[in-house]
Amino acid sequence: MNYSETLNYIFEKLPMYQREGKSAFKKDLTNIIALCQHLKQPQESFKSIHIAGTNGKGSTTHILAAILQEAGLKVGVYTSPHYKDFRERIKINGVFIPEQAVIDFVSDLQDFIENQQPSFFEITVAMAFDYFRKEKVDIAIVETGLGGRLDSTNIISPDLSIITNIGLDHVEMLGDNLAKIAFEKAGIIKAKTAVIIGEKQEETSPVFEQKAKDLKAEIYYAEEYCNLKLLNQDLEFDYFQLNTDLWKIKTVITDLKGPFQHKNLQTALAAAGFLKKLAYPIKNQHIIDACQNIRQLTKMIGRWELIQENNPLIIADSAHNAEGLSYVLKAFKQMSYNKLHIILGMVNDKNPQKILSLLPKDATYYFAKAKINRGLDAGNLKIHAESYQLKGNAYLSVTDALQAARTNAKEEDIIFVGGSIFVVAEII
Repeated sequence: MNYSETLNYIFEKLPMYQREGKSAFKKDLTNIIALCQHLKQPQESFKSIHIAGTNGKGSTTHILAAILQEAGLKVGVYTSPHYKDFRERIKINGVFIPEQAVIDFVSDLQDFIENQQPSFFEITVAMAFDYFRKEKVDIAIVETGLGGRLDSTNIISPDLSIITNIGLDHVEMLGDNLAKIAFEKAGIIKAKTAVIIGEKQEETSPVFEQKAKDLKAEIYYAEEYCNLKLLNQDLEFDYFQLNTDLWKIKTVITDLKGPFQHKNLQTALAAAGFLKKLAYPIKNQHIIDACQNIRQLTKMIGRWELIQENNPLIIADSAHNAEGLSYVLKAFKQMSYNKLHIILGMVNDKNPQKILSLLPKDATYYFAKAKINRGLDAGNLKIHAESYQLKGNAYLSVTDALQAARTNAKEEDIIFVGGSIFVVAEII
């Protein structure tokens, strides 16, 4: 098989959450355990950091990766989903896994795949672990796909676990309240292994603290060790005052702009401080240099992505649940513009009501369906939105919606693209 044929095989042959939704989610670790046994336990050959959370886990992953890269380490990163290229999921120091490595892995395992019938996600996790072993990474930062306790990534023994925050997302699989979801995320906490919690929440903290106590794991809340205060911002950087005893740094400048990123940055800086105590070679200058160059170092995309700087300003962001979008909307309230144009798409297995109830009624909407089976029909989304007094038109594609917004928007307006990772993927 060539690369295109290999992707078609794993995309079409294997159960895939991105395409099928809940039915592709397997509630046990049987397949990934069997896969890694077949591969002779690649996950045991490198150090790791495990990251879970409703929002911010991808950003936290990339911030920490940039810091460790600046410290001179060979850093593997596993994230999901991908935007443009499947290989985005598996990177070493910002470089995607080679196409040939993907081909070889799938070809070598084809008989096993046919017999075991693993999911697409299980195969990609095993592929990442196998690749990191072959390339002898110093450390891998591994992001969970969904939840934590039963996520396929949850067979590693990390040096540190991180849980960014908890929100009401994937409730049909993880639970219908914050405590239930926290229980699933807390599944990545390991015995006698420290865990850093990115956001202290009344409903979830007791869950994490009890789990940590049961496993004799030290628990730390990032905000108690690092505090960032916004000083200034421009189109390229955000400037923060840093208050912490972990680092001798007073000011942090970061190219990872966007609402909520200060919390992800706090979490990553607290994690880096803990790793330094474990003899990781991180110095103050590594923090300073990494934060200014996160996107370039890690090839991170899709978060507060600046599509066009002016006439009009166009921003895309992957926030796709109520918690994430509430921060986006808060950011817009602090910006100066004439009119807001929102290109909106969602997946069909999420209840749109909570998100729609948050959105501003004075914006102009452009409803679109992403090019995936799970995309919510644009006409249906428009009907849902009208019940919340959100006015706009439905379009056949995300690109058609963006073109219409460009045509309608004035120089002093803002166009925002969001609601789903898959919507953002079509225009970045």
